[in-house]
Amino acid sequence: MLSDTSDTSTSTSTTTRARVARVDRSAYDVLVPGDPAIRRVPALASTGVTVGDWLVLDADDHPIGLEPRTSLISRGTASGTSHSQLLAANVDVVLLCAGLTSPPPLRRLERLLALAWESGATPVVVLTKADACADPDAAVRAVEPYAPGLGVLAVSAATGDLGALRRLDTAGTTMVLLGASGAGKSTLVNALAGAEVMATQEIREVDGKGRHTTTHRELVVLPSGAVVIDTPGLRGVALHGDAEQGLARAFSDVEDLASGCRFADCSHVSEPGCAVTASIDTGDLPADRLESWRRLQRELAYQARRTDTRLQAAEKAKWRAICREQRQRGGRP
Repeated sequence: MLSDTSDTSTSTSTTTRARVARVDRSAYDVLVPGDPAIRRVPALASTGVTVGDWLVLDADDHPIGLEPRTSLISRGTASGTSHSQLLAANVDVVLLCAGLTSPPPLRRLERLLALAWESGATPVVVLTKADACADPDAAVRAVEPYAPGLGVLAVSAATGDLGALRRLDTAGTTMVLLGASGAGKSTLVNALAGAEVMATQEIREVDGKGRHTTTHRELVVLPSGAVVIDTPGLRGVALHGDAEQGLARAFSDVEDLASGCRFADCSHVSEPGCAVTASIDTGDLPADRLESWRRLQRELAYQARRTDTRLQAAEKAKWRAICREQRQRGGRP
């Protein structure tokens, strides 16, 4: 049963607070605190609603408003447009899942960390299927440099060894699981719930990849009173133009080093007094970490240019000047 731990309740004698458990095109499944039954309510017109949102219902169970969010997880769309896709709202902890049936996807985890930090929630890296790994501790140590300042947990839902993850399973806490298909998210939800609440499938033996068992985002109330949101596997993790702060926190190790460079405009290539390249030379900072930071910065800059007309005009002017210079050098009019 869903508990209501919010201090901003808007319920009155004629309205009710309800939390969105599932979103379909024309209706939502919602849970009302104190009522174990799932209610089906019509969708709000022209309002982006996602799993985890709190709605205000009238006396006839019709949504009349959306409460302010404490956090919102979204990603850029696969089409590369300026729009973003909402994944979950009002989340406290983001569990970034990767299965240990193959080497952890470090580049994907970096992107997910940026999204999680930008949302306002706290990320935790969860390496699932530890029972399938010969040395889970070594896997944790390999991932830690790519998740600065965060906990990296190795768990096994198959054996019931959830370790430190149990400390997050407390009443009033909302968690969401993000990761690729086959990362063991639904199996982890079942382990936390102590029951088969989500369908699961075996991973393919030929390549170790999973099938998309979960086809929609769904909110589940755990016996502890905590809430967990399961999500479909993410094929791609595109950032959106508003993720600058999230990217800075995901790469806080690089950002901290960059602040110690001799020159404020250091490009971290060959300048004297560069703290970033010095850290790479000593082996303290992985070289691929710097390249990934640059790549994601370029991606965000591209997204910003797509949505900012001033930046678009400046970009066009820059390329016109380049083309004009090339024509002049070639002797053409």
